[in-house]
Amino acid sequence: MATLRHFLQFNDCSRAEIEYLFARARRIKDRLRQGHSTRTLEGKTLAMIFEKASTRTRVSFETGMGQLGGNVLCLSKNDMQLARGETVEDTARVLSRMVDVVMIRTYAQTMVETFAAYSRSPIINGLTNEYHPCQVLADIYTFIEHRGAITGKTVVWIGDPNNVFYTWLQAATLLDFKVTLSSPQGYPVDDARLTAAERARLEIFADPLDAARGASLVTTDVWTSMGFEAENEQRRRDFQHWQVNAALMKHAAADAVFMHCLPAHRGEEVTDEVIDGPQSLVWDEAENRMHAQKALLEFLLIGEVKTS
Repeated sequence: MATLRHFLQFNDCSRAEIEYLFARARRIKDRLRQGHSTRTLEGKTLAMIFEKASTRTRVSFETGMGQLGGNVLCLSKNDMQLARGETVEDTARVLSRMVDVVMIRTYAQTMVETFAAYSRSPIINGLTNEYHPCQVLADIYTFIEHRGAITGKTVVWIGDPNNVFYTWLQAATLLDFKVTLSSPQGYPVDDARLTAAERARLEIFADPLDAARGASLVTTDVWTSMGFEAENEQRRRDFQHWQVNAALMKHAAADAVFMHCLPAHRGEEVTDEVIDGPQSLVWDEAENRMHAQKALLEFLLIGEVKTS
């Protein structure tokens, strides 16, 4: 049995461990496409707790765990005594005695951290307001799959510096690449959240075209993240010049790719021409959530798997 580990932030794994996950995801994906099963988690049970809506997170984890031979429980807060005042600590103590691994998609990072502190089972952050490590794990795997090593490259984030952006900074520090950012005035990076190493990996531009110049990967997210819906109209006005379109993509490297964690608001943060265009890896990126997370589930539950 693997030593108890959690995946709450991207840097909960070392560089060597992340690189193992990429290699293992490729092996699992290749075997699936060749018609071979990888049932390394027979008899294991994944519990998924959702306080935020989900398409890709739920389907990728549920399908992936099934392909590995495991079982899945899907729970909303209202399905549990959490909705009636049971503490996170007590829920973690009970649930982790009955299941082998727990994925949580919620609001506050403190919730997953508290759950992990009282759990006997590995806890995976499926998204919080602060970080989205599974998304960036899949994104970087997708880049490597199509363009090779990300070391030394530049990733440009256009728009709101949100949970995915902060996770990209953690990844840049761990895997030795650069992040450039352009966001409207009034939507700054929270410098108090950054380590010195993360600050050294980040360059901020007022003009999104300058931020995109020479980038190997262009990525963005919706202008209004979950939990900020009351600001939607204001954000649509503020972000109108921070759209990933054909003109912006021309400033990136000639072989640059485009990614988006989805769902996309077409015509806002990205145009149809880009998301459906030849530089877009969005659909491979979405599929690869499943393959990268299968590698992660294996790693947390049984450790590294020797492959031929």
